[in-house]
Amino acid sequence: MEPKRLYRTNKNKMLCGVCQGIAEYINIDPTIVRLLWVVFSICGVGVLVYIIAAVIMPIKEEME
Repeated sequence: MEPKRLYRTNKNKMLCGVCQGIAEYINIDPTIVRLLWVVFSICGVGVLVYIIAAVIMPIKEEME
């Protein structure tokens, strides 16, 4: 069995696919992750963390 990995995704993405990738990793609705990200952004940390995550997280290769 392959270990679970955290990826950015190209399907159903808004900006870079970070929130969608996190939502797929923890099996929840991506809207919840996006709303939480907005709350963190209002607190001042969300934007910087999103940029770092977009740079560090690999893109998932989608099989068709």
